[in-house]
Amino acid sequence: MTRTKIPTVAARASLRLVAGVVQAFRPAVIVVAIALTAANSAAAAQRAGRGRAEAPDAETADAPAVSPGEIQRMFDSYALIQAQDQLKLSDEVFPQFLRRFKALQDTRRKNLQERFRIVQDLRRLANAAQPDEAQMKERLKALDELDARAQSELSKAYEGINQMLDVRQQARFRVFEENMENRKLALVTRARQANRPKQQ
Repeated sequence: MTRTKIPTVAARASLRLVAGVVQAFRPAVIVVAIALTAANSAAAAQRAGRGRAEAPDAETADAPAVSPGEIQRMFDSYALIQAQDQLKLSDEVFPQFLRRFKALQDTRRKNLQERFRIVQDLRRLANAAQPDEAQMKERLKALDELDARAQSELSKAYEGINQMLDVRQQARFRVFEENMENRKLALVTRARQANRPKQQ
């Protein structure tokens, strides 16, 4: 039996984005990028095999290439890979640092996701024909409490990391994080631009 090869729009878009990642951010990210591309291609092929073979390209054209969420996860993995080299950490220290760095990433991601949900609630309430002031006050209070809690949790996470680093390494770590954030934002923007034509 001949196996049908289905070239999908999503897979081609993913490959273009992956090529940009590889060119910009060195070979260490290749493994993560390839994994994302493979996942997108496999998902598209699986959908095409569910009795919709009559128009596979039409269906997969609606699938995003690489989502901003995937870019976030990719960069978290990339940062973990690069941290040891950037901070000149020994092999003995690195495993413990890795756990604390990942805890920082998880804390930041969790709070950002919760903040996004609350802001979305506020947007919906504020744009309603008859705004519910009681609900808006509750959501505003929840946002203030989240911001305060997030700051406390992030400070604690940074304190745990700083305990393992000397002053120079602490400075390098903050510069490293800023560089990673700028690169991530650039790729998230590129991913959104790549997805936009499919939503029109």
